[in-house]
Amino acid sequence: MATPASIRPSISRLVTASKVFPGASTTLGAVLPATAAQRCPFSSTPEYNNRKPRRDNNRFRGLSSIHRSGLRWRMNIDKSQTPQPAKYKPKVQVDPNHGLWDFFYAKDKLLLTPDESTEHGRAWTVEELRHKSWDDMHKLWWVCVKEQNRLATARKERRRLKFTDGGDEGEARFREVRKTMWAIKHALTERWYLWEDARKLAETDPEIDLSNVQNPFVPRDYLEGHEAALEEEIQDASTEQSPSGFMAEEPRPTKPEDIEPSILPPKPSETQPSPTKP
Repeated sequence: MATPASIRPSISRLVTASKVFPGASTTLGAVLPATAAQRCPFSSTPEYNNRKPRRDNNRFRGLSSIHRSGLRWRMNIDKSQTPQPAKYKPKVQVDPNHGLWDFFYAKDKLLLTPDESTEHGRAWTVEELRHKSWDDMHKLWWVCVKEQNRLATARKERRRLKFTDGGDEGEARFREVRKTMWAIKHALTERWYLWEDARKLAETDPEIDLSNVQNPFVPRDYLEGHEAALEEEIQDASTEQSPSGFMAEEPRPTKPEDIEPSILPPKPSETQPSPTKP
């Protein structure tokens, strides 16, 4: 049994056909297509066809907003006949001793090979740097700074050129440079603490005057007090009285063994007669 929902489309077709073809049967109207549903995609009226064309008032139409280049017109000559720009390369004078050359190992060499990067020594130890002067450590510090800049430049160039070799060798060389710089700082820190201890000790020393910049150290003559003490001892020994009576010692004759050779006076040089010729 047909439901009302399934009958509705058929009823609508029959009603439409009866409106378009009044004298036709309902069966023929259902078969023929409905003319009222047809539409024309364009207008056939003359007033719409004779309309003015739509114009754009933008005078910069076709002009590039980036390069400011308009429409390219065709040329009447061949490309081979067009004038070529002059091959002009300005000569820039470069200082051969410029400081920026220190960022590279050589002027004609951008990077070191992995084998060349491994050719380096060990880092300086703190014990070795303790024996170096201030000037030597100052020079060594700036040598390490230059080497560090070269390694950083080489690392940047490897990343730019996408090189995979030489990175580990460069990092090993960079670690040795950093160890040397750490050892320099350690040695200088030790000297600073020793300097502070010496300064505090000099403040308590009576022979050192820190306010005197020209000559802060004025040593005392220690021999003056020593000679005065010796003279006092000699005077005390001479004033002592020798014991008398049975406690007195008998004078002992001087023997040659008791005489010290260093206190003997020098002998006069004997004159020898010059030999005479026969």
